This record gives sequence, structure tokens and C-alpha cells, in this order.
Amino acid sequence: MSTVLETEEHQALRAAVAALGKRYGRDYMTSVVRDGSHPRELWAEAAKLGYLGVNLPEEYGGGGSGMAELSIVLEELGAAGSPLLMMVVSPAICGTVIARFGTEAQKGQWLPGLADGTLTMAFGITEPDAGSNSHRITTTARRDGEDWVLTGRKVFVSGVDIADATLIVGRTEDARSGKLKPCLFIVPREAPGFQRSQIDMELQAPEKQFELVLDDVRLPADALVGDEDAGLLQLFAGLNPERIMTAAFGIGMGRYALGRAVEYAKTRQVWKEPIGAHQAIAHPLAQAHIELELARLMMQKAARLYDDGDDIGAGEAANMAKYAAGEACVKAVDQAVHTLGGNGLTREYGLGSLITASRVARIAPVSREMILNYVSHQSLGLPKSY
Repeated sequence: MSTVLETEEHQALRAAVAALGKRYGRDYMTSVVRDGSHPRELWAEAAKLGYLGVNLPEEYGGGGSGMAELSIVLEELGAAGSPLLMMVVSPAICGTVIARFGTEAQKGQWLPGLADGTLTMAFGITEPDAGSNSHRITTTARRDGEDWVLTGRKVFVSGVDIADATLIVGRTEDARSGKLKPCLFIVPREAPGFQRSQIDMELQAPEKQFELVLDDVRLPADALVGDEDAGLLQLFAGLNPERIMTAAFGIGMGRYALGRAVEYAKTRQVWKEPIGAHQAIAHPLAQAHIELELARLMMQKAARLYDDGDDIGAGEAANMAKYAAGEACVKAVDQAVHTLGGNGLTREYGLGSLITASRVARIAPVSREMILNYVSHQSLGLPKSY
């Protein structure tokens, strides 16, 4: 893919991460899933090379760069067939929120480990009865002396089993009056009353999904990240990187699928010429390539705006990038499977499982319909239906 808009440093990072991803590849990730384990070796090596914490502050062991660089890392690992989904959560969401809003003690406790991969943090926002409506979050935090006590439920939380803590989005009790006052709390994995149960997913991925129950989880005062009254700002400081990184996840997966299809179309011969010579095969693959390129452009714009401190501009661009990448990813995977015909559904070629996986970029962390709502209201100024 063309990289003319990127700096030499970005191009060098892209090439280095691509080389790392190639050493592991799809077969590695498939074996990890089959064994029911986690991609610890790839995670550790990416961390050792400084890729996982490339967006975190240098004074805490990070690379001192931003979402532009972190999104390159995830995209290239995905393009090699070995994406690390926890990158979306641990360094991008949790690391960013703590770096921007955490206390010095929180930064010192968490950022070095998030940067070097020795600590991992999950992120819990979605609830069974709230879905995409964060205004309906019912997980509440009440003060009890110096402590906080959290009660509620979360669902579809990735990687809780391997995370040292989960950044939980709750609401202070007075928020039940209708005013949204989200607060973010760091909940250690072994905190009393913090229960998890794995959700049985069709999705074949090393990162497991969990439902969480917080049953009067008592936390010290310093478990609160940042200012109790600045929760909305803090929340969106984490959600914009999440959308940018989900775009990178989708673009990487789409590139991987497209690459396998192009390789096949160049060599598979049924009549006189390879099947890639036929426009019915070539044009849809070219279209998939164009759409992935366009999605990447919007992702680059979103990352640039975010890294420049334009949270509002980044919000619009990040949503658009996530939408575009999700659509491009699904179409690329679908066309790749179709190009291979029956081979596209065999384990040997490893594309069939991507049919399910590619839907993730359309559904999570926010559905394409909710993004269309955002664009219609925020960008176009149309009235709301809800």
C-alpha cells in the first residue's frame, strides 16, 4: 500500500512491524486460538521492541509518540495475519486515559508496565441493558468514607482473564437524576466482589470475552482516575483512540485477506489465463484495495487530529474512520473468500474464520448505525430521533 503521506520514521516503523508480524503470521495466531492460549510471545516481543507503548510518554518508558504510530503497529500486525486486539484496549484506551488524566501515582504504577507489556488493562463500558447508550449505564459508584463502592454489570469485556486490572466506567450516584457523570475506576483483577464469567463466542480469537459483576467492590480513593467532574472528557479521550485502533484492526485484517486473494488470483489457472486476468475477479479486488486505502486516509486524519489535541475534530474523523474501515474490511474478506471459492472455506487457507472476525469492526466498539447517527447529528445537524 502507498505510504507517500507518511514520514520516513513512519515508513520505517511500518516496515519493522511488518517484518515482526511476518515472523509470526496467521499460522501462529491460529495455533494460539486452537490451544486456547494467548499470543504471549508476540506480545512480549512487540513490547520489547517498543511497539506496544509507542504512544505512551517517554518519562514512563513509552515511545513518546501518538495514535498515528500505534495504529501503524496494529495495522501491520493485522496485515501479517497476527493482530493483537488487546492493543486497542491496554495501551490505546487505558494507557491514554491514565497518561492524560491520571495522578502521578497512577501514572507511575501503570504506565511503565503498560508500555513494556508486563502489565495489561482491560476496559469495561458496555452493559447488558445499555448497549450503545452510555447514558443508561447503571454501574454506580458511591462514597463510603474515603473509599468508593462499585455495583453493577458489564458485558463484552475483552481479556479480563489476562488483565491485571479493568478500567471500569461507572456513574456517581447523583447521576441517576439524568445528568451523565461518568467516572473511571481502576479495578484490580482480584478485588473482592469483582466476578467474571466467560461468554461463549462464535468468534475465533485468542482474546476471550467476559461478563463482569461488581458486587459492592470496595476501592480506595485513588482508584478514581482524574477528576470526578471531568468524566465525560476523560471517557471520550479513551473512546477516540479506541475507534482509531479499531479502524487499524479492520484495515489490517482486510489487507491480509486481500493479499491472500491476490496471490491466489495470480496463480490459480482454470482456463488459459490465471483467474486474476478476468475482470469479474480483478475489479472487485481492485475496489476492495481502493476502499481500504480510503479508510486508511481517514484513520490517518483522525490520528493526526487526536495527536494534535483536537478532540472534537478527532471524534468526527475517528468515527468516520472506524465506519469506513469496518465496511472495507467486511467487503475485502467477503471478496477474498469468494475469489478462492471452496478453498476460501478451508482451514488450509485460513480465510473462513475471518468472515466472523471481520464483523467485529462493524459492530464494536460502536455499531455502524450509531456512527451514522453521530454523523447525521454532529456533522450534518439533522434532528435526533431519540
